[in-house]
Amino acid sequence: MPPVTSSETQPTPSTLHPDLAPLAGARLLVPTPPPGGSLDRGEAVELIRRVDLDRPRSDVRAARLLVTAHGVVEAFLDGTPASEDLLTPGWTAYEQRLDVAAWDVTTAMRGGARGARSLTLSARLGNGWWRGDLGFAAAEASYGEDLGLLAALEITYVDGTRQVVVTDDAWSARTCDVTANNLYLGQRIDARLRAGAGRAVAVRTRDLDPVLLTPRVAEPVRRHEVLRPRRVWRSPSGRVLLDFGQNLVGWLRLRVAGPAGTEITARHAEVLEHGELGTRPLRLATATDTFVLAGTGGPETFEPTLTFHGFRYAELTGWPDDLVAAVEAGTLAPDAIEAVVVHTAMRPTAEFECSEPLVDQLVRNSVWGQKGNFLALPTDCPQRDERLGWTGDIAAYAATATFQFDAADLLHSWLIDLAHETRAVGFVPVIVPFLVRHGRLDLDSWEVWRTPQAVWSDAACWVPRALWWAYGDVDRLAAHYPGMVAHLESVEPVLSTSGLWDGTWQLADWLDPDAPPDDPAAAKADPGVVATAALHHSAAFAAEAATVLGHDEDAARWTALAARLRSAFRTHYVTDDADGLRVRSDCATVYALALRLGLLDEGEGARAAARLAEIVAAGDHRVTTGFAGTPFVTWALSEHGYPDVAYRLLLERECPSWLYPVTMGATTIWERWDSMLPDGTINPGEMTSFNHYALGAVADWIYQVVGGIRPAEPGYRRVLVQPVPGPGIDRARCAYDARVGRIESSWSVDGDVFRLRVEIPDGVPADVVLPDGTRHVVGGGTHDFTCAVHSPAPRGASVS
Repeated sequence: MPPVTSSETQPTPSTLHPDLAPLAGARLLVPTPPPGGSLDRGEAVELIRRVDLDRPRSDVRAARLLVTAHGVVEAFLDGTPASEDLLTPGWTAYEQRLDVAAWDVTTAMRGGARGARSLTLSARLGNGWWRGDLGFAAAEASYGEDLGLLAALEITYVDGTRQVVVTDDAWSARTCDVTANNLYLGQRIDARLRAGAGRAVAVRTRDLDPVLLTPRVAEPVRRHEVLRPRRVWRSPSGRVLLDFGQNLVGWLRLRVAGPAGTEITARHAEVLEHGELGTRPLRLATATDTFVLAGTGGPETFEPTLTFHGFRYAELTGWPDDLVAAVEAGTLAPDAIEAVVVHTAMRPTAEFECSEPLVDQLVRNSVWGQKGNFLALPTDCPQRDERLGWTGDIAAYAATATFQFDAADLLHSWLIDLAHETRAVGFVPVIVPFLVRHGRLDLDSWEVWRTPQAVWSDAACWVPRALWWAYGDVDRLAAHYPGMVAHLESVEPVLSTSGLWDGTWQLADWLDPDAPPDDPAAAKADPGVVATAALHHSAAFAAEAATVLGHDEDAARWTALAARLRSAFRTHYVTDDADGLRVRSDCATVYALALRLGLLDEGEGARAAARLAEIVAAGDHRVTTGFAGTPFVTWALSEHGYPDVAYRLLLERECPSWLYPVTMGATTIWERWDSMLPDGTINPGEMTSFNHYALGAVADWIYQVVGGIRPAEPGYRRVLVQPVPGPGIDRARCAYDARVGRIESSWSVDGDVFRLRVEIPDGVPADVVLPDGTRHVVGGGTHDFTCAVHSPAPRGASVS
């Protein structure tokens, strides 16, 4: 290591991660109201440090800036952003882990006047998730009242010497042009306060336990697409509305000129109702940004980067001129109004298209739903007063998520927090991070806060399972394994004497479409059936993981647990008599779980599948499943002889169905099957979102069964290409950019002839199974196949 010349560094304590060594000696800078003054909770603060360099800036060989915060931070060197990252450091279980971003700022450090030996390092600090007043039902949950910045600028010169500047007592602070910021409520920017016009703010320093500091695992949040309004018009009440054509997550960026003091207000919503913004689903989230012009004479740019909104539509008031007239006349600058799409910077990995445009749109809706809800962590929704890491949503959706994007790092980061929170509360909570314990909710008032929940808590096993099969990373599997063990060990003691998980209240098949709007847990599926099946699935994968990791005693333990659960399930929940094979509560979800999760003996599957097909046909092929059954119902049908019924279920357009929202203009997945009613009004329930990916878990089946691309071994080290055609779709193309390379399947049916083209990466073996049952083993390259096929006609099913 080169010599350190700056007195601003100290030896790295053993508890600090080696990659974060420059932070040794750094202290947390906490903005504080000055004596006799005040500092509003919503005001952002700018922290400033003049840096005198040991060498000219031209002598800088490398430089990096390490940054984290209680809150969210944007850093600048001489006023230029230090990174494209947003909402840094993201959201983790802050009590146990605080991520640190490391940015390469070499180019910025070399800038400036020739021979210059100083620069200004500054950072803007907002509330973010730390002091966000988050949660529904006015929970107002926050981690603390004080914001804070921890940073280190590490500079290496061409002669090998090193200088480190850390957050310490030499920093100053002031307010800035952001006079209010909140993730739910929005942001206010007053351009008159730019150029250093803010008030001085006191700063105190305090120590931060270095054990909490971890190098950032997940990709950063960044800007992605930029959309412009497809339509600008006046609502029935005379308000100016904008439609961006896509339900998205991010904010508006405005470039506008006008008199000083002019206030422009932007309100956001996902849908319209009665021709106006449909804001009722936002509940207490006002999702409103306000921009105050400085009157510079030219266009001023406003971009509220300390908040985010879920919206397709926006309402603008206060625009200096007649905005609608300018749009109609074509005089509005193309970049005057833009919607900036923001999410974690995951790599897209999936492509799909088929002969049915509505299915193509459904898949696009799933992709956009993931983008909007994979912002720093996997959330339930991105728009209302919630936006929390509900474990059940990602448990249902993880397999889909890992096909659509390389979600390995984000989900790994989240699973680290899941393990932390499990240790903290004694079971896998329904929300990770489990922020609500810092709010005003009465955690004794609802059993869901106090006990493990099937499917939700099973995320400890189901999400690692999806990651394992998508990426085949043994080290990551080992990292996730303790969380699996903690989950299983937390549930084993609450199993009843019959060996079932049936003694506690369960969310179970949440949002069964037959449940009343005000009671989404009132599902047809017996909660014990759902819970026992879900736990069996978890135990079976834990046994698989233990075997892979060489934990032989654990593998035997979890195998035995899975066997006991399966035996108890069959003994207490499955009957086989003159009326046929039945699973308790006799609805689609229980058969889907029993079939897909391996709870039935050989020979029983055919009769259970026939009963499932009969139930689906009797329901006119409309969806009758909730969170627990939806990920599995099409799989259970197509894998047990009823692909035609699965296709009809997929292609149904009447509510409830996957395509009903598409026919209603949806561009993301809805929380409820009928989030919007056929008459264009919003579901009357208290809980209604238009961007909730969980029920889009069918996309996993679309990619793997309709598209035909499946992993034969974890990480696609061996590929199975097995498209299953069905009525209503006569061609499909699917591609997946796996870690081993690009896999592509393209098929069509012309009369009785099925044609398939497969592209396999070099060095990867693949099994290709055609609809006539023939199997071909191929290697890397392009391969063409044909066979005779008779697409099954739509049919009902009867129990034999």
